Amino acid sequence: MQRGKQPEAVHFAQINEMDGFFLTARQPDANFNWKKLEGAEVVMFKAGQPNAMFRYACHKAGIDYAKIKPVCPGGADDIDRAFRAGQGQYVQQQGPYPQQLQADGVGHMLAHLGDDVADGVGHIVAQVGKLIGPCGFSSLAAKREWLGSGMAKAFMRAYRKTRVYMNETPAAKIASAQKSYFPDTDEKVLADCIATYQKLGCWTPHVEITRAAYEKTLDIFEYNGQLKRRYPYEMVCSEPPA
Repeated sequence: MQRGKQPEAVHFAQINEMDGFFLTARQPDANFNWKKLEGAEVVMFKAGQPNAMFRYACHKAGIDYAKIKPVCPGGADDIDRAFRAGQGQYVQQQGPYPQQLQADGVGHMLAHLGDDVADGVGHIVAQVGKLIGPCGFSSLAAKREWLGSGMAKAFMRAYRKTRVYMNETPAAKIASAQKSYFPDTDEKVLADCIATYQKLGCWTPHVEITRAAYEKTLDIFEYNGQLKRRYPYEMVCSEPPA
């Protein structure tokens, strides 16, 4: 839209309504506050949505992002390896990476990582989503003509049931079903991550993208200078298929 074009697809249902990233420190810190990030090395994402959300969280916390010393080795796996290898005082990660860090005590060696990074223990000290609050963090999108189809309605019936399942089913049971997608993560760690996301409110019972969540998303990208104007909800989002 900023290029003067109309998007072929619109966003019609919420996936995550909260930022699911965590801050992990090398040592437990029951008295952690975001001010401690100023002057510290933080292994983190260099750009994209993870960085935009993190910058906005720092803004909400009242700290100066420019005083953080970023360490940006690459993608999620690169970030995990860098922190385990000793880089940074803190690390920004999405689950289940931080939960696995927390479960891996000093000397607990994971076969897929090797001896050189076996001591990469961490302790979760903050959740980014709690500072930001509900937002259109991730969503489903489709062309408008598909949204009027019988397939779209059938999809939404299944998706609504799944949202209920994700909120009401014990985390351990979900972890068992999801384990094959996370071969390098302990099942108990995966369950811990899922339980945390359930409590945080990532997977809301409602499926629609609320106007409040949409506006918060605009706030985030506007703060980061990535949005030239605030586009109306109806230009970007649609109600879920009936």
